[in-house]
Amino acid sequence: MKTIIAGAGSDLGVHIDGAHLGPIQLLNDLKSFYKGESFVLVQNEEIIKSRNLSDRRKNEYEIDKFNTELYKKILEKVQDGYFPITIGGDHSIAVASALASAKVHGNIGIIWFDAHTDFNTFDTTVSGNIHGLPLAAITGYKNAELRYFYDGKTIQPSKAVVVGARSIDDWEKENIRYSGITVFTTEDIKQKGIEQVVEEAFKIAGEKTSGIHISYDLDLIDPEVAPGVSIPEFDGISEEEAMKINELIMKHLNQVVSYDLVEFNPLRDVNRKTEQIALNLLAQIIRAVENKGKIVERKY
Repeated sequence: MKTIIAGAGSDLGVHIDGAHLGPIQLLNDLKSFYKGESFVLVQNEEIIKSRNLSDRRKNEYEIDKFNTELYKKILEKVQDGYFPITIGGDHSIAVASALASAKVHGNIGIIWFDAHTDFNTFDTTVSGNIHGLPLAAITGYKNAELRYFYDGKTIQPSKAVVVGARSIDDWEKENIRYSGITVFTTEDIKQKGIEQVVEEAFKIAGEKTSGIHISYDLDLIDPEVAPGVSIPEFDGISEEEAMKINELIMKHLNQVVSYDLVEFNPLRDVNRKTEQIALNLLAQIIRAVENKGKIVERKY
């Protein structure tokens, strides 16, 4: 299968600077073995990000403009039969990548690997940082302003699964309860094991759907192991568990239609620890797609 790597260099959805540099860094690292197609979109460096604590819609216009262009570029490639791998950037870019897949593949599910559920709305967000709202927008739970460029069906909440959550705002919990999405916390992972949780996630997201979008946020991993993220949360998964998730994704690659890796922040990394993990994850997925789902041990 043909792959396209989309670099989405935007950190407009988060108050911490640096994640916009992640795609450029990782794509440059990948040049040693990835010879396929790629493109990079980078936010306008002249944009002054909103730091107003009372602003519940920080950089909304700029994010919409960025995601509109990203959506169009990914959509064109998916329509041409490519498997898109989108490298963020903060997690707000997933509104574009997930909905581009949904537009072409129709009734898809989504698995959201993340320390956060990202299920706030403009009414419930405390920070106003839009990287905390994308999954709600993708599943049609309010936040329609974040998908104004999209005229297709949103992903059904019953087919959306979060894995690894350990930081959920109080009002966000109410949104989740009303929406019907499934959330597996880090406590669930400790009790059941990472393999059982991921298998259950695939069963939910894949039942009577035409494919699954994977969105993998590096803050899922404990910051002692992967410090190079914008919003670290302690008590995350280990590097071994992070790679095991990727192996399970490759096992189900016949169901997977698109893949994100987001929130790598080079300015916060230590001794390139997070960069190395990100490269290993990307190398595995790229090789698996190229080899039609065969699990590979490619590492950097």
